[in-house]
Amino acid sequence: MRLVIQRVSEASVTIEGQITGQIGTGLMILAGIEHDDTVDDAAWLVQKVTQMRIFGDAEGKMNLSVKDIDGGLLVVSQFTLHASTKKGNRPSFIRAARPEIAIPLYEQFLLMLETELGKPVARGVFGADMKVALINDGPVTICIDSRAKE
Repeated sequence: MRLVIQRVSEASVTIEGQITGQIGTGLMILAGIEHDDTVDDAAWLVQKVTQMRIFGDAEGKMNLSVKDIDGGLLVVSQFTLHASTKKGNRPSFIRAARPEIAIPLYEQFLLMLETELGKPVARGVFGADMKVALINDGPVTICIDSRAKE
């Protein structure tokens, strides 16, 4: 699984003119699922996301996690995170998981985040044409891949 995590002061996702997910201070997460990803990948990422210290403490140092600040999470599925641009000018998405694999893992990832945080996680709708709006705070943007485990 590949994530793009953005520290935000606010974020929302809109589908057909209706806001389907919205948060204030927290993390906006784009989540891409590859065909070989497993629940173990999702579990590893849940721990990273919820414990990553990227919010400012009283001295302005990045010492607090989204859990520490009781921040929100907005997760949007994003198969294009697995785009290959190796050949030509048109990206290939062959590494991205098919919906029958990706949807259950995406839902499991959301459930594990909710369990870890003890509250609901805002979300987009898998496969929908979504409009995402956010105010990136910092800006802070971090990419994590469960295969690299960096």
